[in-house]
This record gives sequence, C-alpha cells and structure tokens, in this order.
Amino acid sequence: METKTFPRTTVAGVSLPRMLAGTNWVLGYSHTGGAADKLIRSLHTGPESIATVMEAFLFEGIDAVMGPFTGNALMQDAVKIAEDRVGKKMIIIDTPPMNVNDSADARREAEQIIKASRKLGATFCLIHHASAEQLVNKNLRAMPRLPDYLSMIRSEGLLPGLSAHMPELIIYSDANNYDVETYIQIFNCMGFLMQIEVESVYRTIRAAKKPVMTIKPMAAGRCTPFVGLSFNFSVLRDIDMVTCGCLTPDEVHEDAEIARAAIERRQPVLQGRSSPAKTDIIK
Repeated sequence: METKTFPRTTVAGVSLPRMLAGTNWVLGYSHTGGAADKLIRSLHTGPESIATVMEAFLFEGIDAVMGPFTGNALMQDAVKIAEDRVGKKMIIIDTPPMNVNDSADARREAEQIIKASRKLGATFCLIHHASAEQLVNKNLRAMPRLPDYLSMIRSEGLLPGLSAHMPELIIYSDANNYDVETYIQIFNCMGFLMQIEVESVYRTIRAAKKPVMTIKPMAAGRCTPFVGLSFNFSVLRDIDMVTCGCLTPDEVHEDAEIARAAIERRQPVLQGRSSPAKTDIIK
C-alpha cells in the first residue's frame, strides 16, 4: 500500500500531522465500561495487533502518536514494529504521570521518569494532567513549581508541554509565560469530560499562545466520527490538532478520510451504513 500525505502543522519547529494517533482504543481505556475495555483488550493482546493500527496511521501520513509511553513496553514495541514494516518513523508524544510532591525524593522520581521518556525516543514530553493539575493554584492564577519540571524536560532534550484537562492550565501557563510548547485539551461537540461548557473551552483554545492537541473528538464513541471530527476540524485553528483513537486499521482509514474531507471542506468518500431494508436516500 502506498503511503499518503496528511495536512500538517508545526510545533516548536517539528512538523506534525493535524491528526494524531491516539492510544486509548488499543490499550483498553474505552471510557464506556468494563465490557468495552475487555473487548479492546481481547482484540489487542500484544504489540503485533496494536502495530497493525499504528501501521495504518503511518500509511495515512499520520506519523505522530500520543499516549503514556514511559513504562509501557506494549506501546513502545508496537510502534517499533509498525515503523519497521512501513519504513517510516513515528513521532512519540509521551504523556507520563510523575510524582510532583514538593520533596527531594519526589523530584528525583520525576527526573527518572523524564529520562526514561528520552531513552524510549520521545520527541515531546507532556506532563500528564493527573500530575500537572496538582500544581494549579487558582487563587494565584499560577502553577507554582511547574517551571522545575519543564526545566527537567528541556535538560533531557525533550519538548515540554502540558496535558490540560482543566482549561485553566492553558490560561495560567500563557499568562505566566511558562516554557510550554503545546497543550493537550479535551474538546468535543458533546462536552464529554470537559470541565466547562464547549464554548468556553473553544475560546480558550482559540486564544492559546501555542498549538493545542485536542483529544476525545468523538466523546469516546458517543458521537459518530463524521460528526465529531467534522466539528473539531471546522472550528479549530490551522495550527491545532485532533487526536483520534481507533480500534482497527479500517477505522483508521475511515477516520482519516473524514478528517481530510473536513479540512478540505468536501464530502468524505464513505461506505453506506449496514442496515436492513435501507431506503434509497440512505444507501
């Protein structure tokens, strides 16, 4: 299969596709329930099956993947297999949780996590939201001690960023000129897992000083890819990205076509839905 190209943007001098490969739908995080998690894990029992999904992303020209790579040998092996099969590298956007307690021992732990991110070949190290949000002080409109961790990331030659489920992280980071190159932010038409209404998050993304990597565009399966991807790409800036998790290679190809069509403002080329006794208008 011949590899395609996908519309791109630039983050800190690094060329990235405007769609990023997500990992929840190969690692078993459905945001639906135990049965769906079990289904995912039954399909993806090892790196070989996950590699087929990553390979499909690479064929679509989507050569960047976001997820928790540090300490995750499954994803690291899957990406390596896909790279070898396609003959093309994937840009790794690592989102490691780290100990942000205010102690010397905790800082040493964080340093080791960041060093591991560098060793596995990550380009970006975006502090996981569960860790970054512990540093938020709404009274100060700041994130005290965040610069310590950003400096650690820079010292390892990685590009720093924040996973910002809490939209205030973007606002406070920009206001305090923290050394951050990009943000992750939940954004979807249904407001799923968003802490405030869609319109306010939209304004926050549009005002961000740096490109934003949005996640959960289909609200973890609560809306169709056509609706979710079309919405995100229609309202985001040209510098922003949409992270899309897929269960199978076919889903990757379908979602990539929907995304390209949304960016190009055209009708996507898709198969009709399978349903009995379809009328002419929906065939």
